[in-house]
Amino acid sequence: MLLRFNRLTIGLALAGCANLAHAAGFALIEQNASGLGNAYAGQAASAQDASTIFFNPAGMTLLPDSQLVLAGSLIYPQAEFTGTVSPAIGGGNGGDAGDLAFVPNAYFAYRVSPDIVVGVGLGAPFGLKTEYDSTWKGRTQAIKSELKTININPSIAWKASESLSLGAGVSFQYAEATLTNFAGAPGVATVEGDDTGWGFNLGALWQLSEAMRIGFAYRSEVDQSLEGDLSFSVAPTVIPVTADVTLPDSASLSLFHKLDARWELLADISWTGWSDFDELRILNTSGGTVSVTPENWDDSYRYSVGANYRLDEQLMLRGGVAYDETPVSDAFRTARIPDENRTWLALGAQYRLSDKSVIEVGYAHLFIDDARINKTESGITLSGEYESSVDILSAQLTLGF
Repeated sequence: MLLRFNRLTIGLALAGCANLAHAAGFALIEQNASGLGNAYAGQAASAQDASTIFFNPAGMTLLPDSQLVLAGSLIYPQAEFTGTVSPAIGGGNGGDAGDLAFVPNAYFAYRVSPDIVVGVGLGAPFGLKTEYDSTWKGRTQAIKSELKTININPSIAWKASESLSLGAGVSFQYAEATLTNFAGAPGVATVEGDDTGWGFNLGALWQLSEAMRIGFAYRSEVDQSLEGDLSFSVAPTVIPVTADVTLPDSASLSLFHKLDARWELLADISWTGWSDFDELRILNTSGGTVSVTPENWDDSYRYSVGANYRLDEQLMLRGGVAYDETPVSDAFRTARIPDENRTWLALGAQYRLSDKSVIEVGYAHLFIDDARINKTESGITLSGEYESSVDILSAQLTLGF
């Protein structure tokens, strides 16, 4: 069976681009290795190293000196589909749609004065690469989906008083997306687009006592107007298209409590404003509407707790658990984003090489609820269930100056 090449096909191909950029499963929290071992509990309050630039810039005032952090995470998602397609167009279940990805991070903080610290962070707050077998039964909805982002985040922190620190930063973000799906007679449709955008982040840190502090952090939306082309493997057609998408804002409230010389407790609740993503409107270069796709996502919350145990002067052990809600309901789930609620189990370790150098390692396994899908596009319905999981391994080097 061949699909007709029409304006709806163009719109549906591009719809994956916005889904890709807005999926909770691909909003990357993996911005350091020191937090991974705690399942990222308490990151807006812990201020363990210069990576606090991303989680709460106010935390830079707690750093003992100027600092450089170099980190990277290997992320291995697995997603296997079992189900049917109607009408039958042949093909298997697509194999493992997950693919190994590497997410690097770098941070530098410089103490200007006893009360002022400036810094800059480099990371990838959103990202994805999934790919099915090219002849799988859901090929009309998705084959390959890839998103890359680069975020540069200059920041400043001010120690307003002995108990209060404030911080702020600006985010300059580049996004690049590539998506493919089978479009019938024209062949495989490929959408490629990119754009730059900017946002900001704010933070506050309250030292309630010598042993306890609370942190609050906010990251703004980033508006991106993806511009690119839709092309086909058989038909010689190339169509310029645009899609305005908004990466959501988020807020975190964190607690850090030092119980004694060995034990530290961390907790966190984070909110992400996915509900602003209620539709995707695709335009051609003359401003005409190609398609409007309803999305109807929900705001989501993430809850986490963790603990650190200092074994001796050099070695600290970490652990943590988290529960991460998906913003995607069964009714609006797509093959590009088979996302569901996730439970994190994490552990890690810190080893102090010297007074000014530290290495960190962390590992987490994400248990993902089975995700049901019943999605109709261009008259073809994909129905079934996904079994998914994610493994993350991170390492980090911290150097003081």
